[in-house]
Amino acid sequence: MHEILDVIVIGGGQSGLACGYYLRRHKLNFLILDKEEKCGGAWLHAWDSLTLFSPAEHSSLPGWLMPKSKNLFPLKQEVIDYLCQYEKRYELPIERSVTVENITSENKIFKVHTTKGIYFSKAIIAATGTWNNPFIPKIKGIETFKGIQIHSAHYKNAEQFKNLNVLVVGEGNSGAQIVAEVSKVTTVKWSTRKPPQYLPDEVDGFYLFNVATAKYNAEKEGKPFNAANYDLGNIVMVPPVKEARLRGVLISSGSFESMYENCVIWSDGTKEDFDAIIWCTGFGYATSFLKNIVSADERGIVKTEESKATEISGLWLAGYGSWTGYASATLIGINRNAKQTCNEIKEYLQQI
Repeated sequence: MHEILDVIVIGGGQSGLACGYYLRRHKLNFLILDKEEKCGGAWLHAWDSLTLFSPAEHSSLPGWLMPKSKNLFPLKQEVIDYLCQYEKRYELPIERSVTVENITSENKIFKVHTTKGIYFSKAIIAATGTWNNPFIPKIKGIETFKGIQIHSAHYKNAEQFKNLNVLVVGEGNSGAQIVAEVSKVTTVKWSTRKPPQYLPDEVDGFYLFNVATAKYNAEKEGKPFNAANYDLGNIVMVPPVKEARLRGVLISSGSFESMYENCVIWSDGTKEDFDAIIWCTGFGYATSFLKNIVSADERGIVKTEESKATEISGLWLAGYGSWTGYASATLIGINRNAKQTCNEIKEYLQQI
């Protein structure tokens, strides 16, 4: 007979680990399946200079504070080290290099089909985030462009772009930070659909988390909410972006309409040659493995009430952002999301 677990968590990054913490506290029989070969989640794939947006003391998973950094914001490797130490500290059961291909359900038991066989459980937590579903817009002529094209998901550092004419596309945090970095080694232009908007210098990720929490509570209570006109989607002024501002390189050239073999055509009809394009255009959600048990929109969003799927019993989705819980895609925000999710799962398992 195959062992039927209480819960299988799909994804061993920060969201999966936070859920594992609470599942262990509930003394449930669970397993975390992770497609990565080693610990660290999506941070393994982040560009080399990426940092958190908040100090370590405001960027922790449940139960254990992230060790303080010598830097204002913890570095990529410091975050990876923290995640690796976290799973060891709480002895979380994780199997790695396991890709979940599909899930089916029969008689309230889930069959999780993977590259290493089939696993069985009574409940599922999807915690796969976004990294595996990068989004690049369908621009006319994009397939004819002969230069380098990469998404920010695969950008590592500026080295490969030295002496190239580079276009960075996207007005978010990744766009601003990559413009800041690549502009130190070569000529860069920045394409945005709308003028980039910046948060005040003193606003960091912890402040944004508190704003998101206040917004969440106000909406639950049916009250109006005013975030002091701070848009949570605006660019955070981390040190590299502040430095780039001083150099005067954070200037948008606007949007372009189409592409050809070695150029883009700007909205005013002007053609401009580029050797490389870095797409900082965001992500969808990595939920395609759920296609046989729930429907998802073109971005990968599944219908939920908070993190609980509404189309099928026994499925929760944690850490995907606002549609699974305010700020749930952040280290500090996943705490509340994971706690509520695991409480609901315990109640569910007691009822079936």
